[in-house]
Amino acid sequence: MKKILKNEAVQSLLTSLICIVVGMFVGYLVLLMIEPSGAAEAIVAVAKNFLGYSRTNMQLKHLGTTLVKTAPLIMCSLSILFSYKVGLFNIGVAGQYVIGSCACMYAALGFGWGWLPCMLFAAVAGGVFGMITGALKAYFNVNEVISGIMLNWIGLYFTNMVLSNVKEAASAYTYTLKAKGKAAILPTMGLDEFFNGNKYVSIAIPLSIIFAILVWVVLNKTKFGYELKATGYNKHAAKYCGMAEKRNVIVSLAISGALAGLAGSFLYQTDIEQWQVTISSVPAMGFNGIAAAFLGGLNPIGAIFSSFFIQHITEGGTHVDLTIYCSQISELISALIIYLCGFVGFLKMAMNTSLAKSEEKKALKAEKEEKGGDK
Repeated sequence: MKKILKNEAVQSLLTSLICIVVGMFVGYLVLLMIEPSGAAEAIVAVAKNFLGYSRTNMQLKHLGTTLVKTAPLIMCSLSILFSYKVGLFNIGVAGQYVIGSCACMYAALGFGWGWLPCMLFAAVAGGVFGMITGALKAYFNVNEVISGIMLNWIGLYFTNMVLSNVKEAASAYTYTLKAKGKAAILPTMGLDEFFNGNKYVSIAIPLSIIFAILVWVVLNKTKFGYELKATGYNKHAAKYCGMAEKRNVIVSLAISGALAGLAGSFLYQTDIEQWQVTISSVPAMGFNGIAAAFLGGLNPIGAIFSSFFIQHITEGGTHVDLTIYCSQISELISALIIYLCGFVGFLKMAMNTSLAKSEEKKALKAEKEEKGGDK
């Protein structure tokens, strides 16, 4: 049993489960403080989400909606963990996500491009935004957190300005792809039929899983990934070993940005949402990627499951009794889980310390018994 608990993957799973349980419990306490009578029912509604429907066909349809929004969240979490694995904290993923959304939406509505060119354009736009942060870090030693935050707002207002040219005349929302850019909608490949005709379900879901596997392979099984991680651990040592440390910093943030840009494509090219050009705050998707990345133990495969969970409870918040509670309770629970993820390292250390002490006691006991036998 102790050998299993020493396993890094098992420890990551256990600490993530602790974060989830504590986050849900604190969320329940908040619900109790607001209105005790409906607290239990509300927290169950958040946890159930689509499972709260009695009919299987409705469950499948709403599961499809959850998965549609999980795909971009997976990409945002991959963007965060990719940069973090190479020693960089890409908090600018939110801006890269926004600029990727801008690129694919304008390419679809303004230029009439097909779905694949729009998707690639989103990746390039996000990559360029990430490259700016990387260049500032590599050549001017500008902290990537500071430049990333600044670029988030630049990206947001630039997107509002550009997409104002392709918005509906009578509202602040862009045209739907169905109306003006049908060729840009991601193909369903028959997946919509499985989810009870949910027309928003597309190839974005399997593509996000494929990208997670690719990121894991690149980081853990390639020379390129090793060089990136080595640069992150110690750029001076990497330079001494002949690695191009500046190039690696720029490339890693460009790849991270491209993943975030694809996240924008994976959401808006399903046509599930329209961009609102009067929006004054950066979308939460990029920041939720931080929660998903850390909750998944900074593992690309773990990010798939943690992203689904985060989106599951986010969607579940819409099922609470809105006459008593607000739907943002799910966002509060997500925020609590993000906060608790900061203690993952501490929980792992406490677990390892406890196991080490247990082994030490066992060794001392065996030593005493051995000495007693010799006498």
